[in-house]
Amino acid sequence: MSASLRQPDIASTRQARRAAESCMANKAGDVVLIDLRGVTDMTDYFVIATGTSDTHVRSVAENMMKELDATGMTSVAVEGLGAGRWVVIDYLDFVVHVFHPSLREYYQLERLWGDAPALALTR
Repeated sequence: MSASLRQPDIASTRQARRAAESCMANKAGDVVLIDLRGVTDMTDYFVIATGTSDTHVRSVAENMMKELDATGMTSVAVEGLGAGRWVVIDYLDFVVHVFHPSLREYYQLERLWGDAPALALTR
């Protein structure tokens, strides 16, 4: 990914927080914002959230994308929306993962990226 495609750090932090807050507002559970800067070059942040069902996972992801789209943030890729088990939305500077509970427990992304700090979120 070229540096020219990436947003300034402050903007990516703000938008990643906005994505996390949107997930929380849509009743996603256990929402985490992980700061990957300094750990990997692939992205700056992961937002990880859990829906209660396939329908809820899809709804959380769709509503979050609509909210960010209204601010001018458009995803570059979306995977898994149709199935609603694990939706991955790539915004280049941050990636949102909305999981069904069983898949979140299975993949344990927080443990996989355990070297990266989690940032505090407020409701």
